[in-house]
Amino acid sequence: MASSQSEAIKVLYKGWIDAMSANPEMGLDEMRDIFEHWGDITNEPGEVDYSEVDAGGVQAMWAVPKGCAEDRVVVCTHGGGYVTGSMYTHRKVFGHLAKQIGCKALILHYRRAPEAPHPAQVDDAVAAYEWLLSQGYTNDHICTSGDSAGGALCTSMLLAIRDQGLPMPVAAMPMSPWYDPEGTGESLVTNADKDAIVNKDVLMGMAGMFLGDGSPKDPLANLLCADLKDLPPIYIQTGGDEGLLDDSVRFEEKARAAGVDVTLDIFPEMQHVFHFMAGRAPEADDGIAKYAAWVKPKLGL
Repeated sequence: MASSQSEAIKVLYKGWIDAMSANPEMGLDEMRDIFEHWGDITNEPGEVDYSEVDAGGVQAMWAVPKGCAEDRVVVCTHGGGYVTGSMYTHRKVFGHLAKQIGCKALILHYRRAPEAPHPAQVDDAVAAYEWLLSQGYTNDHICTSGDSAGGALCTSMLLAIRDQGLPMPVAAMPMSPWYDPEGTGESLVTNADKDAIVNKDVLMGMAGMFLGDGSPKDPLANLLCADLKDLPPIYIQTGGDEGLLDDSVRFEEKARAAGVDVTLDIFPEMQHVFHFMAGRAPEADDGIAKYAAWVKPKLGL
């Protein structure tokens, strides 16, 4: 049974849906303002220092836990449909992840759609990765993570890194990833009454802004259309009540068929990116602890 603390994310999401329903003409700036409160339900991890940095032309934020291994980095890409969210909304949740791992996090504030449609986000993620390499960080000491759209981005950046012949990060940890911008997953229907935030209409609206004039089958935008060979180990966590559940299920099957070392962990009764309740709900803390235990040996920690 889900913990009572985990209800907080449903309350937050319901407030967003109610606000958008009450104002169907809501503009993009107002919608972004609403989503800036995503991190309100995340407790401060404590003993983590934050500083903003220009990462090869990409705005970003360092999260540096006290006493961490400063030569290891998790590159973090925030969610929000590529349209909302920021490095500020996700500062605390990625701070928790970095603290559990015992490494630094580089949280990217990549360009958002519709002002900068796909592939701007992938370009920014790869540019920040190349900047890390230029600063002396080695690929075997770097992993990636992200949630929702950022969960797809922390995966698609690996495809671009591979295709550009760059040395590959050692692992990826997508949280509730949005892999299918066409919205063809059956769970969008079967979990429609359980998911408190993701519905197909909203999803397709964000997909349209994200893709611009691009194809919804572009493999860097739709990971279900991608050739996944030669990717590093991937550990996906998602909630059992999510509309996007089937994105993870189908990706896991495709990745396994391509020879990828992939793990899918479905947390019963959990909502989209339940990790936001880090420091507050046991399910979120459990998920982050499992990520850390899985990735530490891959980073040599």
